[in-house]
Amino acid sequence: MTQLGGQAFNHNQSSHAEAEYDRLRDLARQEHAKKSSLMDRAHNAFQRGDGAAAHELSEEGKRHGQMMDQYNKQASDYIFRENNAVGRVDGDTIDLHGQFVEEAEDILEQRIRYAQSQGQSHLHVIVGKGNHSVNHIQKIKPRVEQVCQELGLQYSTEHNAGRIYINLTGGSAQMPPQFTQPHGGYAAGYGGNHYQGQQHHGHQQHQSNQQYQQGGYQQGGYPGQQQQYQGGGQQQENQNAEIEAVVKKFLPRIIRKLEGCCVVM
Repeated sequence: MTQLGGQAFNHNQSSHAEAEYDRLRDLARQEHAKKSSLMDRAHNAFQRGDGAAAHELSEEGKRHGQMMDQYNKQASDYIFRENNAVGRVDGDTIDLHGQFVEEAEDILEQRIRYAQSQGQSHLHVIVGKGNHSVNHIQKIKPRVEQVCQELGLQYSTEHNAGRIYINLTGGSAQMPPQFTQPHGGYAAGYGGNHYQGQQHHGHQQHQSNQQYQQGGYQQGGYPGQQQQYQGGGQQQENQNAEIEAVVKKFLPRIIRKLEGCCVVM
């Protein structure tokens, strides 16, 4: 997996929060190292004809791989809650700081589907400018753009190069004038209420974001997986939309994997 960069938080955070995030990621790296070592030993055992030892070592390596996944999931959940807490971002915004590329992709796809099911017209995605990445290369932004292309959604880079605007209705990604102000608004930074003096989304968007976090991702899933979509007609429409999105999503992904494009930690 590839991480977004060295700075996981989008705001001033307590040393305890940073330490907890680093602890979880470090535990995942330790499990990854153990898994790699065991798989190498399993390969060597197989090469010398000791099939029983190879199998045992391989199974132990798989267990460490599962532990690695669990620690990374905990870290992803933790940083998502910290960066997307109500009051730190607006309800029409999602912050992907601190996520690995694959984690960010999964989170974004779920968030897009949820926003569309709630009738939201757009989504602002904080991807970072790459300032804390090796060679200052943005890692999350290309994947966000790729997801939008796969889902047939138009997008554009905002005045703040670390943010992307996505039109969730299928139309052009032309931001309304109130979203393009370079002063006194979101361009001043990532955290907090960026649209100062322009809270026409206000309570509705914050309430939506709170429902999304409390009913979904904080508990290891999303509202779409936590029986948030209720009502016969609406549920059927959402299911049809999800099926269509899955078809559009996985075909390009399968092709990419066949071409050997993989990302490792």
